[in-house]
Amino acid sequence: MAGQDQVKHRASRRTYRRRRLFVGIGAALVVVLVAAGGFVVYTYVDLSNGIHRSDIALPSGSADPGVAQDTGESNILVMGLDSRVDQNGQPLPESIYGAINAGDESDGGYNANVLMLIHIPAGGGKAVGISIPRDDYAPLAGSPDGVSKSKIKEAYGLALDEKLTELTAQGVSSSDAYPQARDAGRQAEIQTVSDFLGGVRIDHFIEITMAAFYEVAQAVQPVTVCLNQATQDSYSGADFPAGVQQLDASQAMSFVRQRRDTGPSSLELTDLDRTRRQQAFIVSLAYKLRQADTFTDFGTMRSLIDTAKQYIALDSGFDLLSFADQAQRLAGGDITFQTLPIASYATIDGKDVNLVDTDQIHTLVQSLLDPASSSPTSAPATDAPDQSASGAASGDDSGGDSAPPASPTYTDSATPLQSGGIPCVN
Repeated sequence: MAGQDQVKHRASRRTYRRRRLFVGIGAALVVVLVAAGGFVVYTYVDLSNGIHRSDIALPSGSADPGVAQDTGESNILVMGLDSRVDQNGQPLPESIYGAINAGDESDGGYNANVLMLIHIPAGGGKAVGISIPRDDYAPLAGSPDGVSKSKIKEAYGLALDEKLTELTAQGVSSSDAYPQARDAGRQAEIQTVSDFLGGVRIDHFIEITMAAFYEVAQAVQPVTVCLNQATQDSYSGADFPAGVQQLDASQAMSFVRQRRDTGPSSLELTDLDRTRRQQAFIVSLAYKLRQADTFTDFGTMRSLIDTAKQYIALDSGFDLLSFADQAQRLAGGDITFQTLPIASYATIDGKDVNLVDTDQIHTLVQSLLDPASSSPTSAPATDAPDQSASGAASGDDSGGDSAPPASPTYTDSATPLQSGGIPCVN
């Protein structure tokens, strides 16, 4: 078990580049985990028995009373951590460090670099994924480590550090203190997100680290993606032509990591483009899972189960078996993705942050979670001032072994991304 100094070192803030390394990784796992978990529990009971569970209190919502899971409605928060260790705080295998090209266990930290709320409505309605830009400036629940307001992603790491310091001062062993500190981080991050979205109820959470993405991508490779333009990036290792293409696991890492272009083109990418890529990768991955015999391949399923047990955590009330029907809908591509808008950018306390219109966020989120009772709210185009707002919806996924529908094109981060095909993105 890592000692206090080592854990605090990993939990501390890193350089700008390191903290931004894996924005796209975590959310790309939600369909895999939910779909794989939901399907395989019928056969592999050990997944539910062996996966990491966290017994923390989840926000019931200020204006949205709790709804039991068996009603068919769920709000699931996906948190992807910029951490180079497993759920026990232990180093990853050297083979993974070599493949992801992102340093070792001393790099990264416990920022929630991926935050996505997956809303699955009752009655078979279309699910929606709400991406929350990780640098949004927000009040942090409980003011962990004395920080009342900062980037929304930092609530986890600050609360973990605060709890670890407290327990160590009380003489609690590192082996007992570390999991309690992880729970404190989860609690703070989940409550912060709930408050930020306007008091939204959160029924469940899925927490993953970068190792999980690589292992899942390796298990199901290749995955088909589409890019609007050819691009290169010396930081992530990306080197992709324009158009539809298939990625192996290492290329998938580069695809979801890239947020800049260092090649000869004039393409300008931002963190919001990387958020859009993570959405596109989820859609492409869901399409792959529906087309392939993933859930009847014993070797693939064994790999997915082992990955979930080692690198993924869930709340104690997440019942995978009863969630199977919802999982099938997500694996079938029945989901639309929306990125929350950004009003402007600023530097506060030496940090580059996104400033948001809180009322606009609350109104938009309410319209996405409960469209029947909300006034129509168009997707704002202010979240990416340097990009044009354009895009197209995809066709339906007909299933079977047929070719995917024509690839829709998205050139901005504001247009809702529709599932069902292979979206072309920047």
